[in-house]
Amino acid sequence: MAVDLDVLLDPGYLGDLRSRSMDEIRRMRAECQEVETGLSLLRRVVQGRLDIVGVELARRAEGGDPADLPALIAALPEVLSDRTAAPGAGRLPQLMAPAEMPADLEAELDRIATPGQMADLPAQSDDELRRIAAELEAFERRVSAQRKQLFDRIDALQAEITRRYREGEASVDSLLQ
Repeated sequence: MAVDLDVLLDPGYLGDLRSRSMDEIRRMRAECQEVETGLSLLRRVVQGRLDIVGVELARRAEGGDPADLPALIAALPEVLSDRTAAPGAGRLPQLMAPAEMPADLEAELDRIATPGQMADLPAQSDDELRRIAAELEAFERRVSAQRKQLFDRIDALQAEITRRYREGEASVDSLLQ
């Protein structure tokens, strides 16, 4: 479907939902859900990189051996499993297809913490690691805010669908045709 995130986050995107067809509202909801699923995946990748950088910073603070890369690799499953349960009630995924991260945001993430830097953290200076961590944190906050905006749009679209069924403007029979 490849929908532009900026289009979905535009303040006028929803417009007057009452004037839109049920098919259009469902399409809009699906677009928002698809992009949100990609943002969710992106956010998990950002958090993983942030956790890995944090482990390296903690290792340095504790005086660990920079050549002990096997210890860092051995710690990764535990470090990354910290994020398997998100705080709060959460939402069940609406799409079962693999998520596609927004390409521009994925590229931005790779500029913040390049794959080369992530592969060789012991070679990075403390200042560089702190810069990476700060930029990843800011990026994660921005992606989370965008997800919240998409959830707000999904909720508004779902509320309009529900209203139409509740008020008799739409019927379940129309789904069977």
